[in-house]
Amino acid sequence: MKNMSLEQIAKACNGLYVGSENEKISCVSGITLDSRKIENGSLFVAIKGERVDGHTFVEGAYEKGAVCCLVEDAPEHANGPYIKVDSCTQAIKEIAEYYRQTLDIKVVGITGSVGKTSTKEMIASILEQKYKVQKTQGNFNNEIGVPITIFSIEEEHEVAVLEMGISDFGEMHRLSKMVRPDIVVMTNIGLCHLENLHSRDGILKAKSEIYDFARENCVAVLNGDDDKLVTLKDHKRICPKFYGLETGNDIYAVNVVDKGLEGIQCDICIGNEKVNVWIPIPGMHMVYNALAGAQVGLQLGLAMEEIKAGIEALKPTGGRNNILNVNNKTVIDDCYNANPVSMRSSLDVLAKATGRKVAILGDMGELGTDEKQLHYGVGEYAASHNIDVLACVGTLCEEMKKGAEAVSDSRTKVMYFATREELLEKLYGFVEEGDTILVKASHFMKFEQVVEELKK
Repeated sequence: MKNMSLEQIAKACNGLYVGSENEKISCVSGITLDSRKIENGSLFVAIKGERVDGHTFVEGAYEKGAVCCLVEDAPEHANGPYIKVDSCTQAIKEIAEYYRQTLDIKVVGITGSVGKTSTKEMIASILEQKYKVQKTQGNFNNEIGVPITIFSIEEEHEVAVLEMGISDFGEMHRLSKMVRPDIVVMTNIGLCHLENLHSRDGILKAKSEIYDFARENCVAVLNGDDDKLVTLKDHKRICPKFYGLETGNDIYAVNVVDKGLEGIQCDICIGNEKVNVWIPIPGMHMVYNALAGAQVGLQLGLAMEEIKAGIEALKPTGGRNNILNVNNKTVIDDCYNANPVSMRSSLDVLAKATGRKVAILGDMGELGTDEKQLHYGVGEYAASHNIDVLACVGTLCEEMKKGAEAVSDSRTKVMYFATREELLEKLYGFVEEGDTILVKASHFMKFEQVVEELKK
């Protein structure tokens, strides 16, 4: 974080500064909500969480080097200045909005139902061939995570790539107010967060709030093969650039060769230019990610050879289609999150593996009233796609089991476990050496524990 004084911070969030006038002009080195990450010069934000109240760490924050604390309740023993606000959660959004507008850098905002994180990693890998890039770490893409990422932008950074995730109407409006994107990337409109957004049209409407505070002449990099996103071509606030496998898109891929778990080779075409690239992470969705990243790179002045180098330098991240070779088994660690579209994509990757194919799939969350039917459909898909063993885990996955068993000509062995713990007890009763094993579920299922067990 650069050049933000306590006085500016208090003004940005309409807070009451309490402390000496001399300290008022002190600049903070960073802003943190985690007392364990306090460093000299930090501003500590005392968030009241469901299980932990950050106010209990205020006194210790000063001892660790915090220059100031942002609080809702005035501390009894303040060993330094503090800024009192009505809501710390609202205050960090207001501070992030202020700080963003002091930054003279290009910001890429990424949203969509599926593939935000993998697209973010692709775009960052490409842009790093020319620029110093800051990107969202992990899955910090909500109204708490986005401010944290904005605060992490330093003087040295030239471009920021920010992931923006929502689950209800109004959230993207508030995120856009902070991020103010110069370039927007929308990956697709799929079946996520139906509990609040009800339909794909509702999802499109909610995610399109990203344009509410986009910069003038914002370039929108859109999946042109998505039937909902193509309707944004007449949106008045954006300049759309479409990508996809269809040749009518502004940038598209041809000669796509799927090499299974080794990755994908294809030619990326724009205008009269064509470049052959090797995408080192498997799955057809990675072609779309590469196309989105290539278009962003072109908008920010990269040559096609720099874009090619960035695509081929991409590294997998934990829990996101990360292929591990452990104990004579191949594990596809895709356990961070799941929805019906991403489940099918991951099963497509698994189906191309050699040897025995095992899918360990868990419950998918936030699917609304159709959740049982959607789990049933994933089960049908798995059983009809050359999977040897399907282990269904969780309450909703009982429907997945039923869907798989309904495929009459399938050779898939279907198993059901009510809980993750039950699965772990029986894991080595059906997993064998030489297997390729897909591990995937929504984050609340904590399937990283399944991956860790397979590593042992």
